[in-house]
Order: sequence, then structure tokens, then C-alpha cells
Amino acid sequence: MSFEIFWFMLIAVLWVGFFFLEGFDFGVGILQFFLGKNERERGTYIYSIGPHWDGNEVWLLTAGGAIFAAFPSWYATLFSALYLPFVILLLSLIVRGVCFEIRHRANFPKVRFACDIALALGSFLPALLAGVAMANLAVGIPIENENFTGTFFDLIKPYALFGGILGFSLFLTNGALFLSLKIEGELQERAYRFSRIAIISTVILFAIGTVLVREYGIICALPLILILIAALLVFRHHLKLAFILVALCTACSVAALFYAMFPNVLVSSVSPDQNLTIWNSASSVYTLKLMSVVAAIFVPIILAYQTWSYYIFRKRISPRSANIEA
Repeated sequence: MSFEIFWFMLIAVLWVGFFFLEGFDFGVGILQFFLGKNERERGTYIYSIGPHWDGNEVWLLTAGGAIFAAFPSWYATLFSALYLPFVILLLSLIVRGVCFEIRHRANFPKVRFACDIALALGSFLPALLAGVAMANLAVGIPIENENFTGTFFDLIKPYALFGGILGFSLFLTNGALFLSLKIEGELQERAYRFSRIAIISTVILFAIGTVLVREYGIICALPLILILIAALLVFRHHLKLAFILVALCTACSVAALFYAMFPNVLVSSVSPDQNLTIWNSASSVYTLKLMSVVAAIFVPIILAYQTWSYYIFRKRISPRSANIEA
């Protein structure tokens, strides 16, 4: 296996890991504002992801850094093409992080309420933009000679917006199931009731999406099968397995995108000759070798830390204990 293929696969794994973990994170950030009826309830929902949200975003930073170092042409073209969406995404993630910290320390109800609104918005925009970006990467964007030749409106066509809505629905479902597993009492029941509505919507959207990309066959049918099984498990109250399957559905969708693109890293909607591939956008072999050594050291450390974190904070929380800690 060449270093170019290895790093394409590793970057795919990093993006899969980000969406696998961050899906419920964004979902909870949105749902806390709509399911929580008062400050105390919203605080309980937010507390449930407090130990995890920053660790989940490490995967995004690592994936972006890996693209920059391993495939600089891919990085340059991608970020110039999606400059405005990436700026919005970055600002949203900054707002999320600030809201977690300020809300925890704020003594005024109005400040906490403003943080709850900002947290919901800062979670909604990345969830929507992630789906829009993935849809654009799947069908291609207008690039020539490694330069983006389109406009912002070329990135928000109907298929891209459909991808954004699908991603948003999937993250909401994941977040609702996480809360159903993590919270006790009435707040848990409220999240479970919402999860049944959300997963039906997600199944319908996935079915439509599978029909639209039917040329990829079984690769795109697998996420639909997973979400269908998860829906059956939700209504039978097997929530832990349903949550895992919804997260796997997200991961398989991202993996299917990378599989469909290979060996391309960016597909040009102008001409196949303008596609960026792993061969014409990679760094030197020496750089890829050096990065491989670094990855062999630090990726296992990241995995070990995240596994330990989820194990330590695996127990359910009650509204009373959450607010005492806060």
C-alpha cells in the first residue's frame, strides 16, 4: 500500500470518527433548548455532554491538519471553495465552546438563557453545514486547475440542502437517543418520545437519499438498513443498541462518500480531467513517511483517552445531581 492510499484511508477514518462521535453532541446541543422547559432542565441536558464535547472536536482538528499536511492541494482547493461555510462552521464551534464555559459560571438567568440559545444555534449550523458539504463533495463542485470557479449559490442547490436536512435529522435522532440513555426521570421520557418522531423522519429522508444515489448500490443501502433496524429497536425500547446503530449509520454514510470518491479527493463538476486525486495532490513521500510515524504514536493516544473518558462518565445522571455539579 502506498503512503498516498494510507493517508487517504486514515483521513477517512478521522472524518468517520468525528461524525460518529459528534453527531449526538450536536443533537443534544440543539435539543436542550427545545426539550428543556426551564433553565434547570436545559442545564441537565447540557451537563450530559459536558465531559465529551471538547474531546469529540479533536477529531475535526486532526482531520483538517492531516489534509493540510498530507494533501496540501486538496486542502487549499477545498477551503477556498467552501470558505464561507467553513468560516460559519468555525465561528459556530467557537460559540459552542464559549457557551459551555460561560453558562457554567454565569450567575444571571438571562445570561444562561442567552447561552442556551447560542448553544442551540452553534450546534444547528454545523449539523446543517456538514450535510451540505458532504452532498457537494459527493456530486462534485466547479473547480478548474485546482481553483474554485463557482459561487456560494453553486453550493446550496437542492441536492446540497437535502443533504444538510438529512444530516440535521440524523444528528437530532442521535442526540435524542443519547439523552434517553444518559438522563433519568421525566427528562429521559421526553427525549425518548422525541427520538421516535426523529427516527421516523430520518428513515424517510434516508430512503429518499438512497433512491437518489442508487447508482452506488449496496454501499449507500447499508446506512438505510442500519437506520431501519435502529427504528425497530427504538419502538421496542432497545435504546442502547439503537443508539449504536444510528451512530454507525452516520459513520457508514461518511465512509461510503470516501469510498465513492476514491481515488479522487475532490470531484470537479466541470470535467473529470479537473478532479483532484490522491496522486496529484499529495505531499512528498518523505513528508508522508514522517507523518506516518507521528500518527502511529498519537492516534492510539487519542483513542485511549476517548475510551477512558466515555468509560469514566458512563453512568446516568439525574436532574438533581446535574444541577448540584453545575
